Amino acid sequence: MARAGGTHLKRLRLAAAVVALAAVAGGVLSATLSAPHAGFTASVFVDIDKGTGTLGIAGLLEDAGVIRWRWQFLAARALRPRARLQAGEYQFSAPATVLEVFGRLVRGDVFYYELTVPEGNSVFEIAGRVAALGIIPAEDFLAAASDPAPIRDLAPAAPSLEGYLFPSTYRLTRHTTAAQLCRRMTERFREVWRELGAKAGVHERVTLASLVEKETAIARERPLVASVFRNRLRAGMSLDCDPTTIYAALLEGRYRGTIHQSDLANRNRYNTYQHAGLPPGPIANPGRASLEAALEPAETSYLYFVAEPGPSGAHRFSSTLAEHRNAVSRYRRGNPKAVQKTASRGAPARVRPGRRR
Repeated sequence: MARAGGTHLKRLRLAAAVVALAAVAGGVLSATLSAPHAGFTASVFVDIDKGTGTLGIAGLLEDAGVIRWRWQFLAARALRPRARLQAGEYQFSAPATVLEVFGRLVRGDVFYYELTVPEGNSVFEIAGRVAALGIIPAEDFLAAASDPAPIRDLAPAAPSLEGYLFPSTYRLTRHTTAAQLCRRMTERFREVWRELGAKAGVHERVTLASLVEKETAIARERPLVASVFRNRLRAGMSLDCDPTTIYAALLEGRYRGTIHQSDLANRNRYNTYQHAGLPPGPIANPGRASLEAALEPAETSYLYFVAEPGPSGAHRFSSTLAEHRNAVSRYRRGNPKAVQKTASRGAPARVRPGRRR
């Protein structure tokens, strides 16, 4: 009986030792997984490709100094075996625990580049904004935007995606391609177009909206500008839209920051001083307000508009050439410097690029 009791006591002591050891080990594990670490001095990025396993991810994090030892990440995985780790680029800029790092990968808290495209930007301006992010070269974006395939079903006559890259803010990753970005922007255009309830004449309306967008930044004036262009089209008059001459020069790679007499005389199909009717396609990417104006121009008899004197950006609209000439004189009296500048270009009829109708 004594021997049996001694054996039982030994087993109890062994069990107690195992429990104590497990508790110590658990405490050590808990402490190491909960201790913040940062083996870097500046922000680091860890790019995790699709299909990378837990061991591979652990190695990337250790190499970047995000975690101290890769086995810590494997231990975190053992605690959450069913968790799904998401691929992408992650930015780490402050000390974090292994559990916090693991949690970010489960949430897919990836680093995004934010691209904001203002209303009225052309493909050339958007390409510059994209290139500034450092992930898509400008030439790659321009090449993708030159292919109208993403909107061919909607606008078969569109020569490119110009006009259909809807102005908004987009999130990009380092893996976003130019083609993917263009498709997202055109998908956003489709959403807005459906919301507006528009059906026929997509290409013509979007082209008109792009002219309106470039001519005025004042919301209340957009339906009026659209009415001027519509009335001139109905009367068989040329549109004489200054931004179209700029766009023609941009297409030919020779725009110098101001409109010259040679630009007005350019026979490019986009130059509405030399060709009647709308240009072959949009000259910029219009926002919702300009699309609405193109779909429902105001009912007016206006055929001309010119900038008002001063910095307001507003315009004076006229129905007759005599009224327009008076408005032009009024503008010139209030803006002598602008008159000198236009006179030096040899184009006395012009008063301000993009604001003469």
